Amino acid sequence: MSDEYEVLSPWADVDPVPLRGISPRPPDLTDKTIGLFVNFKRVAASIQAAVERQLGVTFPTLKFSRFAFDESNLEVAETADQARFAQWVKGLDAVITAVGD
Repeated sequence: MSDEYEVLSPWADVDPVPLRGISPRPPDLTDKTIGLFVNFKRVAASIQAAVERQLGVTFPTLKFSRFAFDESNLEVAETADQARFAQWVKGLDAVITAVGD
């Protein structure tokens, strides 16, 4: 009996592309605008209110902008809100999303 065993991935083939963030994080949050994306779940707005409060204390020059998306089980790109969302994102330095679970 051996003390070693082989671990297999449940996904079988592993993607060879290294993981990375969607976009680089801002190096500094001074005078930045943070987007707060709120989905349809009841607690999402409360989560974002708490995030805004805490970040506002830590970074007093931050500005915040909210985008509320009330559609369940859909992506913004699949709805009439797509253009409004694209316009909203243009004025932001970073986005924080809250799911509300």
